[in-house]
Amino acid sequence: MAGEQRAGGRGEAGDAPAAPMRVLQSLRVKICEAKNLLPYPGPNKMRDCFCTVNLDQEEIFRTNVVEKSLNPFYGEDFYFEIPRSFHNLSFYIYDKSLLQRDLRIGKVAIKKEDLCRYNCKEPWFPLQPIDSNSEVQGKVHLELKLNELITENGSVQQLMVHILECEGLPLVNGQSCDPYASVSLVGPSRIDQKKTKVKKKTSNPQFNEKFYFEVTRSSSYTKKSQFQVEEEDIEKLEVRVDLWNNGNLAQDVFLGEIRISVRVLRSDSSHRAWYLLQPKDNGSKSSKYDDPGSLRLSICYTEDYVLTSEHYTTLRKLMPITASAAFILGEVCRDKNDAVLPLVRLLLHHQKLVPFVATIAQLDLNDTQEVNTIFRGNSLATRCMDETMKIVGNHYLKVTLKNVIDEICDSPKPCEIDPNRLREGDNVDNHKDNLKYYVDKVFSCIVKSSMSCPTVMCDLFSSLRHMAVRHFPNDPRVQYSAVSSFVFLRFFAVAVVSPHIFHLRFHHPDAQTSRILTLISKTIQTLGSVGSLSKSKTSSFKEPFMCEFYKMFEEETYTADVKKFLKEISSTESKEPSGMSESVILKEGEMYKRAQGRNRIGKKNFKKRWFSLTSREFTYHKQKDKDPMFRIAIKSILAVEKLDESAFNKNNMFQVIYGEKPLYIQASNCVEASEWIEVLSRVSRRNHRRLSKYHPSAFLNGAWFCCKASPESSEGCSPCTVDVPADVALDIDGDRECEKIYSLFSMSMPKLQKMEEACGSIAVYQGPQEHSEYHFTIEDSVETFKTLQHIKAIIEKLNEPHEKYKKGSTSAKYGSQENPIVGKGS
Repeated sequence: MAGEQRAGGRGEAGDAPAAPMRVLQSLRVKICEAKNLLPYPGPNKMRDCFCTVNLDQEEIFRTNVVEKSLNPFYGEDFYFEIPRSFHNLSFYIYDKSLLQRDLRIGKVAIKKEDLCRYNCKEPWFPLQPIDSNSEVQGKVHLELKLNELITENGSVQQLMVHILECEGLPLVNGQSCDPYASVSLVGPSRIDQKKTKVKKKTSNPQFNEKFYFEVTRSSSYTKKSQFQVEEEDIEKLEVRVDLWNNGNLAQDVFLGEIRISVRVLRSDSSHRAWYLLQPKDNGSKSSKYDDPGSLRLSICYTEDYVLTSEHYTTLRKLMPITASAAFILGEVCRDKNDAVLPLVRLLLHHQKLVPFVATIAQLDLNDTQEVNTIFRGNSLATRCMDETMKIVGNHYLKVTLKNVIDEICDSPKPCEIDPNRLREGDNVDNHKDNLKYYVDKVFSCIVKSSMSCPTVMCDLFSSLRHMAVRHFPNDPRVQYSAVSSFVFLRFFAVAVVSPHIFHLRFHHPDAQTSRILTLISKTIQTLGSVGSLSKSKTSSFKEPFMCEFYKMFEEETYTADVKKFLKEISSTESKEPSGMSESVILKEGEMYKRAQGRNRIGKKNFKKRWFSLTSREFTYHKQKDKDPMFRIAIKSILAVEKLDESAFNKNNMFQVIYGEKPLYIQASNCVEASEWIEVLSRVSRRNHRRLSKYHPSAFLNGAWFCCKASPESSEGCSPCTVDVPADVALDIDGDRECEKIYSLFSMSMPKLQKMEEACGSIAVYQGPQEHSEYHFTIEDSVETFKTLQHIKAIIEKLNEPHEKYKKGSTSAKYGSQENPIVGKGS
């Protein structure tokens, strides 16, 4: 699973083993805007800038280019699971160049341990100047040893430096580097330097080379039973290891350094440890730079420590009733949005969402006096509906709107109808026609999509419609408005104006296209409202030009189509979901694939191709929108697994195993590779012939590189990845959602205690009561009190394995691979 690191506790000897645990990392980032960027050094001061998101030095995402601005607004959101360990999250501002390499203007680098300080904030970060000598990542494993060497001239000290390996070195120009190490012994009046061999195309080189340096003894040396070094000599010497990328004909690129004082051997003649690479001179030198500007970011980094399913059994059982843990969680969380997503996903996973939403929606209805305000608030019920539609409606949106949204974004026609925004020469009548064409096309796609609406959404709409009719029996419109307030106002209209949030487009649309989508969205909202097309509808527009435009739609047909559509999606009658069987693109993008049959000078080459995954097949194309060059039916996929870097000296590779030879693919970064593996595994999970074992490396020169087996048809040597049980259609990890709920309850223990005290004080009060300090409502004090007791007991029980794991995880020895030494070793 993406973002997963498996761990077990390493407590004290004699302790019971800690519960197995998965550590899952995720990151949600919004790149808002930059300001006061350095002007271009020429007559035209403006720049064409974009921003990238990097894990260490690996680029994960990049924004669109904002042209001709020193204060670019991006407004782009990114969410991804983090599939590996990392030390820094970095953001780089680039100036786009057509003829040369893009120029890096400045960066923001945040250490992993500092990310939690910025959660739920949106601060301005000062951009830091970029110095190539400071752009480092990775770690080095080495050993130092002092020996006594007897020569003809007497005894001398000999220092052995053993460079074992490196891990996590950066990509150079998008490719694995060709690293080598320079090893030096440095003193006041000497510097002895030696080098390792160059390792080709790898970020994790295995050097395993030893170097020997002679260190003259001081004259005060007297032989002892155990070899020791005089302190004045130790203080003056240090070992320096510099990592470089071999540039061949170009200049070598600095990758990082470590400096270790020989006095680490004062108490022991041998020292073996992992060190984190540092900038040149450990960052101690400072230079004067012009202020490169600032970048405003919103960052939310989370770590979920997920136990095995049986730990969450009692927590899951508390979810589906009114005075339940689910309702209490919504009351005590500082922000209801924190509670909504894990609640919805968990209840969906266990098929308990519909009755829960119906229960909390009834509470909303009890407080609703006007039919025009039905389900218009921002309550727990409406937020649960919003998240449900985002989760289960993603496929539905793609089937319904993706093609028309692509048409609008790829070739936008002029649609501006605001007189204050029109430019000289614009024909407003043509613009109105263009806008009406788009609105009609979007509207038609929506009202004809009822057969594609997911069953869960239909069940929810049906429940809400019948509840609304019972609450307002004398208003015939309420059966429509109860549904349209969600499906038009909070689903389709939002997806139209923000297609990137619903994965209909990869990037936030540019300013012109966003304006078109906004006008379409406003019109769709009003067309989807219920009632005859009369003046009351035009009053929903604040702008006179929108009222004028809307008169073009005054036809009974629109109202009839809306009512028919709303009835169909709120019906529980069985229907054939024809739209869901349509082939829809689930993921697409550029990657490199290894040639399967053709050779070039005896060596199979890698080619850039456009890959597309639909609900039916996995294909690659020479270019986007070209016919497929190769197809794999989803039902033919036997396994999707990572490929060892050693196979082709390339990272971020995976393999799709099907009836013939595996298809070897290289993604652009670790997140992209993880996402492709995840989605390909999910769509093929039900295939009956899925493999239980696979080869983690390639078949090269007549043998499997991993196990040396010679027949190409030999059974795999490693077990296939066993995914956490998940809903095949929705990809929900129920245990992870339980862990999120546990974390929220754990952080809200003071409020739970206050709620428990409030329940005790309402012994004679019949009916709901709001607690003034924390603003939570208690419907049934007796039932709520019992549930609170259960929650506290469950949280206390779950605290034990979490504390045991954290105790073990912090016990990693300083200098181990998990906890490398940072800075200058002494």
